[in-house]
Amino acid sequence: MSTDPNQNTPLPKSRKWRKFLLILLLIISLICASYVLICGITYSTGTRTGVVIKISKKGYVFKTYEGDLNLGGFSQGDGTLLIKNLWNFSIQKNDTAIYNAITRSEGKQVRLYYNEVIKNLFWQSETPYFIYKVEQVK
Repeated sequence: MSTDPNQNTPLPKSRKWRKFLLILLLIISLICASYVLICGITYSTGTRTGVVIKISKKGYVFKTYEGDLNLGGFSQGDGTLLIKNLWNFSIQKNDTAIYNAITRSEGKQVRLYYNEVIKNLFWQSETPYFIYKVEQVK
């Protein structure tokens, strides 16, 4: 009867720590990937109609296009509004076609089609509303 000397010997401490760190890193990676995927899920979709009053590129490191849509209010007759009803929106990064369509129709009545995500990530935008189509209202 021969016994194998490697059969019941415990692992060295350094191998245990490496295995523990590898499993911990894998768990953290899965949690981060799940968070990013869940944040990108569309929560709602719809349209808003109004006049685009501002569109700008913002951010210190991550530049994004942000805009304001005036949904309307009560006019005093001289062109000023008593109540501002502004809706903030964002444009997906590198979507220059949408940006150009909005800048061409700035000051005119437009309908913006948007997707609202569950949670926007800091490098995506300031708002959870992303415009995917612009239509000028006649």
